[in-house]
Order: sequence, then structure tokens, then C-alpha cells
Amino acid sequence: MAFLQLQGIHKRFGPVHTIKGVDLTIERGEFVVFVGPSGCGKSTLLRLIAGLERIDEGRLVLDGRDITDVPSSQRDLAMVFQSYALYPHMTVEDNMSFALRLAKADPAEIRQKVGRAAEILNLGAYLKRLPKELSGGQRQRVAIGRAIVRSPKVFLFDEPLSNLDAALRGQTRVEIAKLHRELGATTIYVTHDQVEAMTLADRVVVLKDGLIEQVGSPLELYDRPANRFVAQFIGTPQMNVVPLEQTPTLVRSEAPAGAAGGSVGLRPESIVVQPAGSTPVEASVELIEALGAETLVYVRTSAGAQFAARQNSRSTLRPGERVSLTLDTRQAHWFDTAGRVVPGRAAA
Repeated sequence: MAFLQLQGIHKRFGPVHTIKGVDLTIERGEFVVFVGPSGCGKSTLLRLIAGLERIDEGRLVLDGRDITDVPSSQRDLAMVFQSYALYPHMTVEDNMSFALRLAKADPAEIRQKVGRAAEILNLGAYLKRLPKELSGGQRQRVAIGRAIVRSPKVFLFDEPLSNLDAALRGQTRVEIAKLHRELGATTIYVTHDQVEAMTLADRVVVLKDGLIEQVGSPLELYDRPANRFVAQFIGTPQMNVVPLEQTPTLVRSEAPAGAAGGSVGLRPESIVVQPAGSTPVEASVELIEALGAETLVYVRTSAGAQFAARQNSRSTLRPGERVSLTLDTRQAHWFDTAGRVVPGRAAA
């Protein structure tokens, strides 16, 4: 039996139908990430699971127990918010132990749980400090520690890294991944950052307009997207999706019949930039992004098609230069006019 089940979940805010019948099963110990553009319903869905919003239709079952109408405080869940939500007048130790003290837990048990959480999160030296004496990353770790001491059945994270700078995001992302491995706790994590989704998740749930577009492992979504939306949402830079009429004759000749009038998708690593005259596909360089270990080259063909190419070497190209392109159509994704996936000829 699935550990957490969402069965036909709906949520409306007045006339706005925000969540439109979500069905999802999550296994014990799984790390599941909800991802999608702003307004897709991912945070609302998390709040419905947490009990911070009322479910209008459907059922929520946790470990065999129907918790659809159970108050948030009785659901055995712990939530970590984007904004830390620490008590400014309390020390780190008091913030982390607050829920246990409120529940009148044994003082020895409180000390043991807070000490263990502080050890896991490298907060032992900061237990007597106030939140204002901590960095943003340390405050977020305190918020995570406050969740750990409750030993919940499910951890819920609502965009916990979005207030941190780039370096701290990367560092804290690693800490969250290590924490999950150590605790083995069931975790649901909401983010708009697909890098977080790809690096943290056992499974990714891609949402759009209150509906699930696809569920799968990060590489399943990257290699076998269910539609054009998922194909372009997963991957940085995003997949090149070009109308067939703007592609070279060679590409159009390989398109399956169902893609007529539709488009072709090519990942940046499926495009090789070569000196002008090397292939029949001519283009001009529009932008170079030199990232050190790799280079992104943005080009435009004479037919108006724009492509981003990824190469694992540094480049001497400059904007305006003429180049040739090699397009690896063996890795192509074909879409019909509605954005649905069309099997390639080899798979048809």
C-alpha cells in the first residue's frame, strides 16, 4: 500500500479552480519534488497536504489513515517554510524545541532530540544564539531542525532555498540531500527551480494549471518527456523546440507523419557548432555564454530557427560569426500541433 495517497484532490478559491483533480501516490521514504511555473498550484497542493488549506473534493490518506479533515496539528507532518518563521526572541535551542515543549515532552527527550538534530545540521555551536546572529543558511537549517525534532511521518518543504544566495542554495541543497539519506524520511519538496528538482528528487511531479503533466524520475522526464511543456520545462538551457517549417530539409525528411505542422525538439547537447561551410545547415552566432567548464552558443539560421548548443570546451566564436550546425536527429523529440509527443520512425 502506498504511504501517502492523494485521490481526486480539488481546491477552489471562489470561482478559481486551482487544483483540478490530482491523483498521486508516494511511497515510504521517497523524496518527491513538485515543480512547475508560478501559479501552477504546487504550493497550494503542499498546503492541502499539510492541512493549512481545506480540501474541497477528494481524499488524503497517510499510512492507511484518512486525514482529509484532520486538523494540521494532528496529521503527523512537519513543514519548513520559505521564510524560516523563527521566533526572534528565542535561541536556536528554544526554537528547535518549541513544539516538544508545547506538547510537554520529557525534558531529557527534548535535549536528546535537539542535540541529535543539531549534530546532523552542524548547529551545535549555535544553540545559544538568537536568529539575528545567524546567516540565512543557518536560519534555514534551524527551521529544518525544528521539523526534525518532531520525528514526523512526512517532511514538507515549501521553496526553502529561494531566500538564499546562489552559493548558499547549492550548499544547503547538498545538506538537504544528505539529511534525507540519513533520516530516510518521506519528503515532499516544492520548488520552481528545476536544478533542485533534478538533483534532489527520487521522482519529480511536473504541474501546470492545477494538473499533473508527468510524474517520473528526473532522467525519465529529461529523456522521455510526455509533451512539449515538460520537454521545455525540464533542462537548462531548455530544449530547443522549433517549428518543422523552420528546420532544414534533412530534419523535415526524418519527421514522422504525425508531426506534420508541428515541431521538433533537440537538447542543446544534440547540436554541434562547426566552422562555416562544414555542413549544409548555416547559421550566425547571436550570443556566447562562457561558463568555464562548458560554453553555450546561441545561433539563428537563415530560416529564423533559434538554437542553443552546449559544448564542453571553450570557444573563440564571437557574435555575428557564420557557423555550420550538425543536428543529431537520433535524439530528436517530435511534437504534433497540440504539443503531444509523436513517436519517431524507429519507435513507431
